[in-house]
Amino acid sequence: MLNDYPQVVTIAGSDSDGSAGMQADLLTFFAKKVYGATIITACVAGNSFGIHAGVNMDADFISQEFKDLADDFHIRAAKTGMLADADIINTVADNYEKYNFGPLVVDPVIITKHGDMLLEQAAYETLVQRLIPLAEVLTPNFFEAVKLSGLDPELPDFQEKAAHKLQEMGARNVMVKGRHDQKEQETVTDYVLLENGQSFKMTEPYYETTHKNGTGDTLSAAITAELGLGKSVETAIRSAKKYVDACIKNGINVGHQFGPINHWASN
Repeated sequence: MLNDYPQVVTIAGSDSDGSAGMQADLLTFFAKKVYGATIITACVAGNSFGIHAGVNMDADFISQEFKDLADDFHIRAAKTGMLADADIINTVADNYEKYNFGPLVVDPVIITKHGDMLLEQAAYETLVQRLIPLAEVLTPNFFEAVKLSGLDPELPDFQEKAAHKLQEMGARNVMVKGRHDQKEQETVTDYVLLENGQSFKMTEPYYETTHKNGTGDTLSAAITAELGLGKSVETAIRSAKKYVDACIKNGINVGHQFGPINHWASN
């Protein structure tokens, strides 16, 4: 029947080299066998050496994208990626509250996995106030969890404490990713706190490679796809983690410097 096929949407920016942003999301949706729609919030021009130009979509255009999808598609799950300023974040939150697009996975693109700040303070505060309370699943990287929680990263059980803080901010399920910046580290451990209070850790090998662009996008997209397929949050997170690890481990040789992961690796 019409619209029976699982449909999900990414609300994110376009990355011209295809390694991250909505391009990585769409590759993930394809690999996970769900139909992926897009709500574009920005476009950046770049390659494996870096980003060199960008432009944001205006609020009316973003709102029209939401309306057009709601008028025609049955979106079962959604995710957010890079939302560049407070106006865009407010527009996305307003429209998500207006339309039924299923559970929302929020990838809080605030700080890079190396610790560099991406959002201005006004946008950061808006994300905290408007978007995090809408999150069915929140997937901060280690440094984003430090910023959001306000906790000392050297605290014992930092990830667990941070996850509880983020739940208190409104996110129902939280995945605090492990750090990737330690010298000679051999593993990465992610911590997950579920809405029902249960928690678990996932530890996998750390792969030393320059081809890791889009890992956060891919993880949140994979969780979104699994939710769109009707899986539980725990199953979705575990499956997404396994998928991303395979994409990193079995790399693809694209780009001269910092390249993408291999979205076909587990197929």
